[in-house]
Amino acid sequence: MKIIECNNDNFESVVLKSDKPVLVDFNATWCGPCRMLSPILESVASENDKYNFAAVDVDEAEELAIQYGVSSIPCLIVFNKGEEVKRSIGFMNKEELESMLGE
Repeated sequence: MKIIECNNDNFESVVLKSDKPVLVDFNATWCGPCRMLSPILESVASENDKYNFAAVDVDEAEELAIQYGVSSIPCLIVFNKGEEVKRSIGFMNKEELESMLGE
């Protein structure tokens, strides 16, 4: 599964109206832990077909970060049927990420 870049224009269709749970990575290009987490997310996304994966650059979509109370990054939020069901802030390794997703 590919990680879909989300912004204010497509967040609703990609995340809130998804037929699968969606893991959203709120990040920024200048964030070191975000850059460290990126290849782990790509690896998990490529091995997982139960979830969709999306990324939101908080500098480009500041309104979304404010709307979902993202004050620290990286911030991973799992949405299911348009509702937040899990949240994790900070770097995590692959095993922790898989555990968050119930893998």
